[in-house]
Amino acid sequence: MYGNTHLPCLFIDLEKIRHNTRVMVQRCHDAGIAVAGVVKLLRGSPEVAQVMREAGVDWIADSRLDNLARLEDCGLPRLLLRLPSPQQAGETVRHSEISLNSEAVTLRALSAAAGRAGRTHKVIVMQDLGDLREGCYDEAETLELARLVLQLPHLELAGIGANLACYGGVAPSPQNQQRLVAIAQRIRRDLSCDCPIVSGCNSAASFMLLDGTLPAGMNQLRLGASLLMGIGLNDNPIPGLVQDTLWLEAEIIELKNKPSVPENSTALDAFGHKPVFEDYGIRSRALCALGKQDVALADLTPHDAGIRIIGGSSDHLILDLTEASKRYQVGDSIAFSLGYGGVLACMTSDYIEKVYRY
Repeated sequence: MYGNTHLPCLFIDLEKIRHNTRVMVQRCHDAGIAVAGVVKLLRGSPEVAQVMREAGVDWIADSRLDNLARLEDCGLPRLLLRLPSPQQAGETVRHSEISLNSEAVTLRALSAAAGRAGRTHKVIVMQDLGDLREGCYDEAETLELARLVLQLPHLELAGIGANLACYGGVAPSPQNQQRLVAIAQRIRRDLSCDCPIVSGCNSAASFMLLDGTLPAGMNQLRLGASLLMGIGLNDNPIPGLVQDTLWLEAEIIELKNKPSVPENSTALDAFGHKPVFEDYGIRSRALCALGKQDVALADLTPHDAGIRIIGGSSDHLILDLTEASKRYQVGDSIAFSLGYGGVLACMTSDYIEKVYRY
């Protein structure tokens, strides 16, 4: 127990997230770009969605329908980021006002579900710009899907979108973003319709927003990591934003002086790997109540630069405190910064408490 909080605990500073969101929303709006605030990293947190709404985002976005269901009263239109399956059409129409799509069979299912619900569902058709995740690779297919949306009752063509830098490592560029703008222009011309949204990318495009290289006509960004962690492409800090918005604390449950190398190590560890050790002599070793079941150890960075992560198992984290900046005791907490994947894992783990700081 740490105060009234049980450790391990992920702390979430809402005021710092509010600051980041205000700064990015202002930058986007000044450039004529609307913002979809993405809350999937924090598992569709209503508290974070409220802060984003107050800070001026135009949509709330998430990849999971379960998360969007919790945000029914968020006060903003909800955007489903992961392509829905045909079987999810009813839930998609119920829990989101707009969704990303790339399959004709799903569009037909969405139209039928929206008709049954007496609603009109908005659709952003996705174009693959080379990152090879979702979207039509052939521009002609994108055009035909847009045509199908216009033909189907109960659907509305909201626009066109693309995703980059999440799977294939393809960075946003003036060239690929201009290509998306050109496809939107072709849809408007060839289909004689509106295609109002051109949703270029995610937080990886933040550097283009700052240096003014986003092409005219790009009018929506889907921002998550930049608002929540202050980072953009390659996890680089974004100027003007803060990065210490989230941190993890774990409790020391054992503190002993022990050798650096186990005795007669011949077996595999609990995860089927053959461990390798370096001999540093006798060291001050701490066990923390945190393990690989909760978070990948590579995503943890101790705030105390003198602490070294040695390793761990499913339920234990092993630290070397020999060169720590202070003398720790059993029951003390150790604080860690987290990578994007670490935050995601901690939010998903039921064994880690979440505390919001206002």
